[in-house]
Amino acid sequence: MASSSPNPDPTGSSNKRSGVIDGYARTERLLQIAFILPASLVVGWLIGAGLDKWLHQNWIYIAGIIVGFIAGMVELLRSATNFSKQLDREDRKG
Repeated sequence: MASSSPNPDPTGSSNKRSGVIDGYARTERLLQIAFILPASLVVGWLIGAGLDKWLHQNWIYIAGIIVGFIAGMVELLRSATNFSKQLDREDRKG
């Protein structure tokens, strides 16, 4: 019975494609890290501004920005640590 799997590519183009896909995946992870802090600041500011209007205050947006900054830094450090560990694992394999 004939095998249904295709013959391996002798030119190694699948390795080139795999490298390109890995590059895109790494770029996506780095872009995610780059957008974490600004996004968390904006979300904190918007929540604070909404609470300001709802509670008829004018200082809560500052607390929202501070909380957003702290949350963004925590997530930024967590993502950067995970990315670094993943790169170390890939270096050990390759």
